[in-house]
Amino acid sequence: MRKPRASGRETAWADYFVKYIRAYDAEGIKMWGLTVQNEALATQVWESCVFTAEEERDFVKNFLGPALHQAGLAGVKLMIWDHNRGLIYQRVQAAYEDQEASQYIWGTAFHWYTGDHFDNVRMVHDAFPGKHLLYTEGGIGGTCPAAQRLAKNVIMDLNNWTEGWAVWNLILDQENGPRHAGGTSARGSTIVNADTTTGKITYNPPHYVLGQFSRFIRPGAKHIACTSSSDDFIATAALNPAGTVAVVVCNLAARDTFLRVWRRGQFVKYQCPPNGTITFVFQPI
Repeated sequence: MRKPRASGRETAWADYFVKYIRAYDAEGIKMWGLTVQNEALATQVWESCVFTAEEERDFVKNFLGPALHQAGLAGVKLMIWDHNRGLIYQRVQAAYEDQEASQYIWGTAFHWYTGDHFDNVRMVHDAFPGKHLLYTEGGIGGTCPAAQRLAKNVIMDLNNWTEGWAVWNLILDQENGPRHAGGTSARGSTIVNADTTTGKITYNPPHYVLGQFSRFIRPGAKHIACTSSSDDFIATAALNPAGTVAVVVCNLAARDTFLRVWRRGQFVKYQCPPNGTITFVFQPI
């Protein structure tokens, strides 16, 4: 099939990505990956660019992918979609089933704003096991219920082949800003608040829950089998490069609940607080 002639817009947009990456590199910041477009089906008051699945596929195949490779940036991991789980399978199908486009794509980025739909993430892996899955945005608020929601989503995504999880935003000011498009973040979407008038730092509950994962599941860890026999608990486990096993457990019940974590015929008994998240670290055997 003959490739469409570039109108100039697509070429300019692909070249912009190259210049963007190189500008960061000139400042000593190595860009390891990027997405084609944030929330490609959303029209917002801030910067938006709507792509259909076919338009995103063709832009990657005919413009962005070749531009990155020609610029010596083939090692930068390119991700598509970067929107919600609900349509993730239908969305990536067009690009992944096109060999020319797929060769440039490292994996799929996704968010959580329209329901759980964890099975959809697993379906993408099952259909396209050579591609990667990365959770790239979750505006969660700074409350205790938000912290439990964070724990649930990280656990369930990791259990469905997701390789990493990023929170949005990590740090905001006392007004949940700055935000150049006007207003402030409606969700108070932050792990940490930094008061620019007093210098005070406030660590919100999701900060500590995120630490249950990031402190104990180390870079290079591999997800391992972990099941729960109770509707009150969900859990995930990882084998770290050093040989330790991290098991993160979330209590979905609004009450103190006892649990047992079993490993090779032995168990640890623990009373988990209401809606609490706890990490168990087992040393190599």
